[in-house]
Amino acid sequence: MEHLTKQTFQEKVFDFEKNKEWSFAGDIPCIVDFYADWCGPCKMVAPVLEDLSKEFAGKINIYKVDTEKEQELASVFGIRSIPSILFVPKEGKPQMAMGAMPKEAFVQAITEVLQVAA
Repeated sequence: MEHLTKQTFQEKVFDFEKNKEWSFAGDIPCIVDFYADWCGPCKMVAPVLEDLSKEFAGKINIYKVDTEKEQELASVFGIRSIPSILFVPKEGKPQMAMGAMPKEAFVQAITEVLQVAA
């Protein structure tokens, strides 16, 4: 798992300053976890994402964005509650999920939204 800054987000996921329309910059689908260190539900999601990063290594990238440090990024995506999880398929529009989700829900989103087989 990799922590993204605004700059690395623009390089690896989406350059929102250059593009008005969604245009994914990555090679493989990704999940972006918008979180904060003080957030209880975020702490519950962290080990699930850690497991998924191992299970789906090479198939998806999992990124984390600290909403306290990257407020502009959080604002661009309208993050009002955390954790907010952005599922970004290789093709098509990303989908946002709010709140702590169980592992099964992540796996379902990975297979359905990201089109990645388990």
